[in-house]
Amino acid sequence: MNDMKSMPDNTLNSPERRRFIGTATAAAGVALIPGVMLFEVAHGRPEDQAVSSAVRWGMLIDATRCATGCDDCVSACSTENGWTPVAESQHPRQAPQWIRKLELQDPLTQKETNLPMLCQHCGDAPCIDVCPTGASFRRADGIVLVNRHTCIGCRYCMMACPYKARSLVHEPLNDTQKPDVPRGVGCVEACTFCVQKLDRGDGTTACAEACTAAGNDAILFGDMNDPDSAIAKRLRELPTKEVRADLNLDLSVRYHGI
Repeated sequence: MNDMKSMPDNTLNSPERRRFIGTATAAAGVALIPGVMLFEVAHGRPEDQAVSSAVRWGMLIDATRCATGCDDCVSACSTENGWTPVAESQHPRQAPQWIRKLELQDPLTQKETNLPMLCQHCGDAPCIDVCPTGASFRRADGIVLVNRHTCIGCRYCMMACPYKARSLVHEPLNDTQKPDVPRGVGCVEACTFCVQKLDRGDGTTACAEACTAAGNDAILFGDMNDPDSAIAKRLRELPTKEVRADLNLDLSVRYHGI
């Protein structure tokens, strides 16, 4: 690599160099605007269908319907997004944490509860607050994402997340890569609410589809801002809780039966 200090000043400050830097900087700035250019390119979002705050994607998980031993939601997420579950990983401690099944037991009543745990897509997300580069961001429709081009792998967001919902990609990715789900070694990642599916108009997530197909109907996904949506109606009918509601993070994932 050439030592720039040894280059003459007239080369470093030449009009050609300034024009190149200006053009490159402008292009990078456009490409890295969170939730706009980066995901329009990655997911083919039409320009006339911009992300809007009129929509807030959310999930309702009914723990009373979540079946013991069933991990269809985990398998479906793995298949859709191209990551390896803990059970199949050669390095379980480094395995991705997009979604996992927790089996809880009340020490007083001995009642057992199955609880799918994933990124809660907080309205006031701690991961965004601590990110030094702005790589963690929240789209207008409530989805919290990581820009892999600006993530430096510092893992501050992992430490800040109360739900242990983020993980670092430790090794290069080969056969598991999906063209519409960009992942990269050295980057932090988490559940994206299957943003690629939403941006192409599917309106739901892989885990919700799998849970319905299994006959459990424990996961309901939709627009919480739409009063006529199935999730909004169920939220009005059922008592629900936010995990660690005391933190006041305004979660997009609600639980019934916990």
